[in-house]
Amino acid sequence: MHNSEKTTTKDEDQASICAWAEEIFGPVREPVALVDRAKLEMDELREAVEAVDQNEIGREAADVLILLYRLADQFGIDLDGSVQAKMAINRARRWQAAGDGTGSHI
Repeated sequence: MHNSEKTTTKDEDQASICAWAEEIFGPVREPVALVDRAKLEMDELREAVEAVDQNEIGREAADVLILLYRLADQFGIDLDGSVQAKMAINRARRWQAAGDGTGSHI
């Protein structure tokens, strides 16, 4: 079995995901490459959403998150911690709903 085919029962986190990606894909030369790849994965996620394919939606959303973890890691950012901090900011803001499940702060 190749390393990339091994299955694991451990819970993954940013550190383990980034270590795996580094082992499989090598070091990141240009962090913007991760952004570009995430954009491609977002396109695939959009296709899955349009097709209402729940399994594929989960997989493509995970691909995006994996790339975001790796991008954050390139800058020494704990993405889960950043989400917690950003949610504290979001909860303190006033929001205007757009009527489509999105909105913007005012």
